[in-house]
Amino acid sequence: ISPPSPKHHQWHSLSSPPPSSSSSSSFFTFKVNSTTFTFTNKCANTIWPATLSNSGTAPLSTTGFILPSGTSLSIQAPTGWSGRFWARTSCSTTLNHLTCATGDCGSGQIECSGSGATPPATLAEFTLAGPSSTKDFYDVSLVDGYNIPMMVVAANGGCESTGCAVDLNNRCPAELRVGEGCRSACEAFGKEEYCCSGVYANPSVCKPTVYSEMFKAACPRSYSYAFDDPSSTFTCDAPADYSIIFCPNPLDPSSSSSFGEDDGSSSPSQKSSRDGTTEPTTKGVVLEGGESWLANLAMGDDAPSSRKNFSIFHQFLLIFFLIYLLF
Repeated sequence: ISPPSPKHHQWHSLSSPPPSSSSSSSFFTFKVNSTTFTFTNKCANTIWPATLSNSGTAPLSTTGFILPSGTSLSIQAPTGWSGRFWARTSCSTTLNHLTCATGDCGSGQIECSGSGATPPATLAEFTLAGPSSTKDFYDVSLVDGYNIPMMVVAANGGCESTGCAVDLNNRCPAELRVGEGCRSACEAFGKEEYCCSGVYANPSVCKPTVYSEMFKAACPRSYSYAFDDPSSTFTCDAPADYSIIFCPNPLDPSSSSSFGEDDGSSSPSQKSSRDGTTEPTTKGVVLEGGESWLANLAMGDDAPSSRKNFSIFHQFLLIFFLIYLLF
């Protein structure tokens, strides 16, 4: 799949706040035109999805809403819209100020009003076809870390789905854990080689790391680091509609082989917070629950569809870590 233009990946510019909207209905639609996004919450608990439009694109009719377990909500986006979606979790209100354990946008309200997610947060990113293009581009990104399983399913049967159906919080290395989420190596360590910045701001120099390879093995279709486009960015002929599913069933045949297989625990785990900057270590590949997942990862058994992503060097490196842990 050919990667989109560089604009597709400039996700940190803020747009003007779109108008607020609210409703008590579990399913409702905001009519604009072009593309319909339907958000479905299959998690055990209420979540607070949020939207962020890129600068230069028309804002959506809402920037945040409440989505109880088992409900859906649809909004529409205009031609050429570009932006991202994510879920805020474990939110509570104190003195009329909303705070969330993960994905908090800092607005203190249900509406994020042009503010982005605080990492870690699983992101669904879109660039819809405009006047000069006929295809939509989309991906599910773990570049800003992970907080909740997510899938993007195109209504057009000829277009591919993408996402991460597994609970990566159960597989998060100790030094990446924070609260109820799993940070990216860039967020945790702040080093150029993990962030693909500075002298590493080039795909020929910034390569996958042990951390991004672990995410890639568990969720082979998700965007695991800054230059992961060839295997993780998808296209669909416009116009098309999309479903964004939070906490999809990891045992569903449509998700188990393409989006990673879970270990049977589908609800995000509760982690204790780690403050400050940490350093990557060999011990960092020890995952909660023992070394079994690392063993499968080293042998390529956890995600068969992603084996082609591993070079002989990376497989050797992971096997070396496994031997180190065992002896």
